[in-house]
Amino acid sequence: MGHLINAKDEVYRALAERLNKNPVGAPVNETLMAILHRLYTESEAMVGSKFPLLPMTLEQVSGLTGIKEEQLKTILDGMADKGLVLDIPRKDDFYYMLAPMVVGFFEYTFMRVRDDINIKELAELFESYFKNEEVRDEFCGADTKMMRTLVYESLIPLAVETEVLTYERASEIIRQSGGGALSMCACRHKASHLGKSCEAPMEVCTSLGSAAEWVVRRGLGKPATVDELLRVLDLTEKTGLVHNCDNVLSKPAYICHCCGCCCVILRGINESGKYGTHPSNFIPELESERCTGCGTCADSCHIRAITMHDEGDGTQIPVVNKEICIGCGVCASACPGDPLTMSRRPVLHVPPDNIKEKFLRIAGEKGRI
Repeated sequence: MGHLINAKDEVYRALAERLNKNPVGAPVNETLMAILHRLYTESEAMVGSKFPLLPMTLEQVSGLTGIKEEQLKTILDGMADKGLVLDIPRKDDFYYMLAPMVVGFFEYTFMRVRDDINIKELAELFESYFKNEEVRDEFCGADTKMMRTLVYESLIPLAVETEVLTYERASEIIRQSGGGALSMCACRHKASHLGKSCEAPMEVCTSLGSAAEWVVRRGLGKPATVDELLRVLDLTEKTGLVHNCDNVLSKPAYICHCCGCCCVILRGINESGKYGTHPSNFIPELESERCTGCGTCADSCHIRAITMHDEGDGTQIPVVNKEICIGCGVCASACPGDPLTMSRRPVLHVPPDNIKEKFLRIAGEKGRI
């Protein structure tokens, strides 16, 4: 029996080590092993451990695993239904790719209600895993970030309107996508099973383009028109959430609407000062003589980048820590007057052109190519 247990553990260990080879990996520890044991069957773990970094056809996966194509197709379809594998249509064939942890099987696990697994137990395991400092370093350690923050468009100064490009505007990203899908916010759903979820809207996780097609095909979300996605954008701004987008110029796969209490990325900033999102190209500016010192801006900031300072005469004034601020615009939107506005940063961030370039940059920065 001991030999059987050891052999089984080795299969899951091999899967864990394979996942950690991704540009954004998954550091191997006991918590990760517990997560993998709950999400993957032993045969799925074996198949997953054999995947290279690049997508493969069914025939190629069969050659690597030694499993006949008909049987393998059943296994891969089951893994795709669980969000463990991505099956990507190309011409008359499908290419298969092992889903990373983030953005990947963590989100796909919590983007819907499931009764086939102990979701509360998994929420506790992911919560513990994401708090690990080695894990946070892995998710945030590269100069090129997985995500980037989008400023509220209504706050873009008229003086720079013509300079603002499509990649900086959430509404234009949505329009260019032609539509997408809406799912449960994975972070907020996870938090709900821990008794920590806030009152922010749940079904706002936005997938775009071909990523949305996959989400709908695998039952992880419902299709949404451009107008429906724009309404979600408006709702989340009225709620005061942060827009974080796929950090690419061409065909972003998702836009998240994040809160500082549930979101893995924003909580990482709050709890460890580590950033998994690149700030927007805007920063708050204050006209102090017009400020009433109400503190609404500080209260609304999800990452505590604004603090109230006593001026010594009984009045208070907000101070923006520009080294921390991600330029989302939530503070300026919440301000009851208009002394707080958003201005252009002196150095602009231009994202990688596409997903391939993004992950090549991240892998290069981590010495993995």
